[in-house]
Amino acid sequence: MITITGLKVDGKNCLGLRVDLPECPVPLLLITAEKGFVMCGFLNIEAAERTGASAAMVSGVRAFEDVMNASVKGVTTKARSLGVQEGMKGADALKHMF
Repeated sequence: MITITGLKVDGKNCLGLRVDLPECPVPLLLITAEKGFVMCGFLNIEAAERTGASAAMVSGVRAFEDVMNASVKGVTTKARSLGVQEGMKGADALKHMF
C-alpha cells in the first residue's frame, strides 16, 4: 500500500510518502520539501548524489515522526550546499530545503 500525507515542518508544507512493502516489517519513507527530501535507509544516498538531488538519509525509522526526529546519516553535496549536515535531525534538514 502507498500512502501520501501532507505534513508541516516549521509551518511549511511537505509531502510524506510511505510504501508498505510485501513481507517487510518496516516501510519505505520519504518526506519532500521544496528543494529536496529526507529519505529512509531503503533509498540510496549514492544514487541520489549521482542524480544531483538534494537529499538526506536517516535510518531506523518506521513513521514520519521518526524521520523528523532521527539523526541524518548521509547527505548529498547539493543538500550540504543548503546547510544540511550529518547529525542534525530530519526536521532540521527539511527546514534547509525550503
